[in-house]
Amino acid sequence: MKSRSLAIALALTLAACGQPNDTRAQDGVFSENRVVPGDALAMKASFAPVVRTAAPAVVNISARGVQQVRDPFWGIPGQRQTGSVGSGVIVRPNGVVVTNNHVIQGMQQIRVTLNDRREFNARVVLADERSDIAVLQLEGVNERLPVLNIDDAEEQQIGDLVLAIGNPFGVGQTVTNGIISALNRTETGISDSGSFIQTDAAINPGNSGGALVDMDGDLIGINTAIFSRSGSSSGVGFAVPASMVKRVVDSAVGGATAVVRPWLGVKGDTVSAEIARSLDIDRPQGLVVTEVWPNGPGARAGLREGDIITAIDGAEVNDQGGLNFRVGTRAPNETVEIAVLRDGRSQTLTARVQPLPGDVSTDNATLLQSGVLSGAQVLALNPALADSLGGDPFATGVIVGRVQRGSYANRVGVQGGDIILTVNGRAVTSVQQLADVGRGSELTINRRGQRISGVIR
Repeated sequence: MKSRSLAIALALTLAACGQPNDTRAQDGVFSENRVVPGDALAMKASFAPVVRTAAPAVVNISARGVQQVRDPFWGIPGQRQTGSVGSGVIVRPNGVVVTNNHVIQGMQQIRVTLNDRREFNARVVLADERSDIAVLQLEGVNERLPVLNIDDAEEQQIGDLVLAIGNPFGVGQTVTNGIISALNRTETGISDSGSFIQTDAAINPGNSGGALVDMDGDLIGINTAIFSRSGSSSGVGFAVPASMVKRVVDSAVGGATAVVRPWLGVKGDTVSAEIARSLDIDRPQGLVVTEVWPNGPGARAGLREGDIITAIDGAEVNDQGGLNFRVGTRAPNETVEIAVLRDGRSQTLTARVQPLPGDVSTDNATLLQSGVLSGAQVLALNPALADSLGGDPFATGVIVGRVQRGSYANRVGVQGGDIILTVNGRAVTSVQQLADVGRGSELTINRRGQRISGVIR
């Protein structure tokens, strides 16, 4: 029996004031063309020329929605009004605006106010939860609007001056200044494929979706989150780099309803100090390849297990998140240059990145009707489906969707989102293996990252 959908609960939370985990910075691209202010006059120079250029393209966003709720005492269903206030940036003169996905997620009415106080209704063109970037289209635009140029050249350096422009606390447009504190910041807890610009420019609630601007007045990032224990700026803010912003905007303007992320088809571990010593490397650097997907882009390029990937297109890579980000900013079928350390020797490989294999559709979900798992809707994992659910594309097994109330599967404790890995010690790779699982069988499942084994009674 086929099901039209899988009801899999995925909780991805992100706020403008997040509390990310400890992070790891990867080195940025360096050049020698920066000049430190040389006298008192230079130190007193104003940011006003940059603000005059950039501020007209930064907008305030007010969104409203309706949330379905249930009365905790009577159990009567009802509705509750919800709202969100944030910022955005005009990136096309016809009114294309980029903001954070979490500013507009779940909202039905979006109102955008320009710097000159004009107001427009807006509709969502594309919302990408993975990057936390959404693209809006202003309605009723009859003239060319001011825009910010998206600078995706990634020429920034740690220590460069930047401005954060947005609508903190909903008080109206505000400008703060600071420096770039780190580049290619990964493992922030914000995204599994994110690589962020870190800045100490004050970013507070309401700055989400606003502009991070360089001294040329170009957009180099979209302010997304802060590390804070108080809820206010503590000088550690994160912005989605312009390269990813441009990728999402290009997808939206090109008519896509989703961002298709290519992959390299490799999985690896960060080179720790211990691994570096064992491999006789002078410093911990890169990602050591532990798995290569058969006939994937990496395999066709010649990557092997044990290779150390040190850079993608010249940008240093030190962990899986950094690799995912670098590849994710490319369009499918584009080529990337991979710097590899193999047997102590450096070499460069070229790969053509491709969409993940498999189907993200859940139309072929099967409702089990016999055995102890009867009542559970299940679907075999493939790389595209696993990735769309926020999981590991290399994961194997069968994922459980909706579980019918009162069914045998429900009574034995199977839950939606469980990934069934083995039955009686045998790896599960197809739905057919679960058709007649009997009492006394031993199951191993992955539940929200935790491996659980037990015997079904």
